[in-house]
Amino acid sequence: MPTVIEPKLISGNANLDLAKSIARRMSLYRGMSVGLVDARIERFNDAEIFVEVYENVRGEDMFIIQPTSNPANDNLMELLIMADALRRSSAARITAVIPYFGYARQDRRTKARTPITAKLVANMMVSAGIERVLTMDLHAAQIQGFFDIPVDNLYASPIFALDVQSQFKDSMDDLMVVSPDVGGVARARELAKRINAPLSIVDKRREKAGEVAEMTVIGDVSGKKCIIVDDICDTAGTLCKAAEVLMDHGATEVHAYITHGVLSGPAVERISASVMKSLVVTDSIAATPEAKGAPNIRVVPTAPLFAQAILNIWNGTSVSSLFELETLGPIYEGIL
Repeated sequence: MPTVIEPKLISGNANLDLAKSIARRMSLYRGMSVGLVDARIERFNDAEIFVEVYENVRGEDMFIIQPTSNPANDNLMELLIMADALRRSSAARITAVIPYFGYARQDRRTKARTPITAKLVANMMVSAGIERVLTMDLHAAQIQGFFDIPVDNLYASPIFALDVQSQFKDSMDDLMVVSPDVGGVARARELAKRINAPLSIVDKRREKAGEVAEMTVIGDVSGKKCIIVDDICDTAGTLCKAAEVLMDHGATEVHAYITHGVLSGPAVERISASVMKSLVVTDSIAATPEAKGAPNIRVVPTAPLFAQAILNIWNGTSVSSLFELETLGPIYEGIL
């Protein structure tokens, strides 16, 4: 066995473009070629998942890149089966790199006779042989405690801060960061602090899931360029309605920065027809052709951040150092 164990990447089918981008960035950082481990991930005729790893991984430090996005069940099973294949092939350590952690919205029992699916998924991952998790902007921070293994939760706010400073460099004093609900205030406050902007809140009340009955703006947004910050955009109904309410309250422009662009159902159509000037999402979830073609949807890369985080985990250095603009700025120089 070699004296220095190199980090090895393997990817499922959920977001192969992101995995390849991470490998390219790691190659750039290390000055040597880093590729994806050759593997076959296919379906039997009845849609069962089959995995075969073609390269020797005995004693290797393995990183599985696989967001559990739509189709969530298929991508989750791919992740678990790849982990089992690597464990049975005597990999030294298996880290799951999950840019988007699916099932995170079911993180507690809000009603009687409901599951805590995030905890169930955590148990399944550990049972499959995963020894560490690297993810981004968990929907609920307490999910880290569902695991009995180390969990590194990266944040998109430093990337968004760099992008905001680039896109709005001539009008930074006019910006107002907006949380689309009371629960997301901490996330919005983090970006507001990074760009030195005031904070406002859109208080929403739901009568049932997916439908917003009433929205109230807390704070004066008149004459401001509003930036809505959230972790997930699913059908975009709430987001588009929040943008309309902000414009009705005197905002001059509305933009949105969302970490995970789920963008299911009529989301892209709604966003294209909305009053929002732009929606910025990360590539934690592979963008659909419709999203790529939308004139007011833009994707910022996470590969530089994940590549550096993987290298930091591999060589045992700090991951939290990537939360600071002083560290992240050089990584994204020339990209944003």
